[in-house]
Amino acid sequence: MENYYSYADFMKAMAQTKKITEAEKMLNDIYLDLFLKHVHRSQQQEQLMALIDKALDSHDQKAFTVYAAQLQSLNYEEIE
Repeated sequence: MENYYSYADFMKAMAQTKKITEAEKMLNDIYLDLFLKHVHRSQQQEQLMALIDKALDSHDQKAFTVYAAQLQSLNYEEIE
């Protein structure tokens, strides 16, 4: 299980140090990248779930199959 910490908390901790080393800059970049990927994945999942709901409401089996496959693929990528 992954722990997600607040980016604001991370930045406060970083601000307490007066000199940021190259390693700290790289860590900051990595953390920011992971955070943005997590937000993007969450948005994609929400969008796909909404499209799946819409397809179910309209009895559109083809659209449901496409969106469900995309969601399954997205979830599979998260496991890897």
